[in-house]
Amino acid sequence: MLQILRPALRLALLAAAVMAASCQHHKDTGKQIFHYNESAGIATLDPAFAKDQSIIWPCRQLYNGLVELDSALQVRPSVAKRWSVSDDGLCYTFTLRDDVFFHKSPLFGTPDSTRRVVASDFVYSFNRVLSPSVASPGAWIFNGVESFAAPDDTTFTITLLHPFAPMLPMLGMVYCSVVPREVAEHYGKDFRSHPCGTGPFMMQYWKEGVKLVMRRNPAYFEHGLPLIDAVAVSFIVDKQTVFLEFVKGNLDFMNSIDAAYKDEVLTPDGELKEKYASRLRLSRSPYLNTEYLGFLMEGDNTPLADRRVRQAISMGFDREKMMRYLRNNIGTPGLGGFVPLGLPGFDSLPSYGYRYDPARASALLAEAGYPGGKGMPALKLGTTASYLDLCKYIQQQLGLLGIEVQVDVNPPAALREQIAQGRSPWFRGSWVADYPDAENYLSLFYSPNRAPAGPNYTRFSLPAYDRTYEQARSCTDPARRTELYRRLDSLAMAEAPLMVLYYDQALHFTHRRLHGLCTNAMNSLDLRHVWFEQ
Repeated sequence: MLQILRPALRLALLAAAVMAASCQHHKDTGKQIFHYNESAGIATLDPAFAKDQSIIWPCRQLYNGLVELDSALQVRPSVAKRWSVSDDGLCYTFTLRDDVFFHKSPLFGTPDSTRRVVASDFVYSFNRVLSPSVASPGAWIFNGVESFAAPDDTTFTITLLHPFAPMLPMLGMVYCSVVPREVAEHYGKDFRSHPCGTGPFMMQYWKEGVKLVMRRNPAYFEHGLPLIDAVAVSFIVDKQTVFLEFVKGNLDFMNSIDAAYKDEVLTPDGELKEKYASRLRLSRSPYLNTEYLGFLMEGDNTPLADRRVRQAISMGFDREKMMRYLRNNIGTPGLGGFVPLGLPGFDSLPSYGYRYDPARASALLAEAGYPGGKGMPALKLGTTASYLDLCKYIQQQLGLLGIEVQVDVNPPAALREQIAQGRSPWFRGSWVADYPDAENYLSLFYSPNRAPAGPNYTRFSLPAYDRTYEQARSCTDPARRTELYRRLDSLAMAEAPLMVLYYDQALHFTHRRLHGLCTNAMNSLDLRHVWFEQ
């Protein structure tokens, strides 16, 4: 099969496919259908379980929430047409549209029946996410909520236990979609395969592992949308086969590119090579994903317990060279703090400064009692196979400073468990934003979030940080909050609990006949405005 062919033959086949595909298109059925592939499969179409991209993308087409995030990550109306926040930041009041209807379901009366969305549907949907019997992985987003209420059919309120500034963007998560009680309770756990929402598309067919088809919702409340007739999702696992299907025109969209053939498709600067540029389009945008190497901050019996050693390691490898030669400049070198490019609070020129500086790194090692790395035991770096090339590069660079690194390759699930339980002193990690606010990143250094109960995987603890974090998350003044976020990032990074590798980018490949694809730095997929040239 293709995956066992020699690399040179694989690349030759890819090039031949591009030439052969020059006159191929989808079969002319008179319908405009958007095709994409999900290699990871789709585990559920229940928004209460939308914990990863493979589930989020189809659920975005099937459901709506109170609000949504636009291409600039600004909060925009959806089912709620307007809202207000009390002066104390505790009460959010939403006024709902009165022209939003659920998809047709026989559970509303007849096979062609539907029902208007009312405020009590949001009370039910949000309490469903919190229900222990549902066990939604998104229940944490309502930890600070005191109550939900529906004073009337078009008014919905949320009362918080304490002010939380990122509440509005958080409500744009798929977890916060509205679902009908009649359908969700009738199907119970099988609601995963019988979705009923209000979105621009509704499910027509799903054979798990084979194909998912969602057809246009003719009663969608944004009149005139969507522009296409259907969305079809395939589940091809082999990524090289996916690319062949894409260049042949059988898929309209491809998210990212496999390392095995990125050099065939992209120039060293990350642009499309000429033979692809005439037919394909590549769009690049910031992606709220920070890739890093984390240090376990508990224990004092290893060299990594010394801040100077951690700082030396962070200064001891060239991120810009790493990005150019190993990533084709896909992403931005991690020369700032943990808050990524694209969010308020990002600091491109931090005072602590972890640029490549082997002289300073050597001096720090000497100060720590390890001149030229002498007397330092080997350091074990836990990673997965997908990041082995980056870790070997860092291994080689740190070796020049006299630091011996042993790269320990683990299955993803095993590494996650080691990190959560505090059994990996040095590990590769990444943090993809749950919602577009720097607080979501800075929560990884808040000591009450100590793993495994929370996302503080380094187990960093600093009282001054905790006090400032609590102040920032309740601050309702955007400018002041951004200032506090930058202070928090500096407080944490000065202690070097982790070293940022790079801030990611989203790569979207499409055919030039496709127009109107909308996305943002959350790497969302909005198909409402998509259309094809005939």
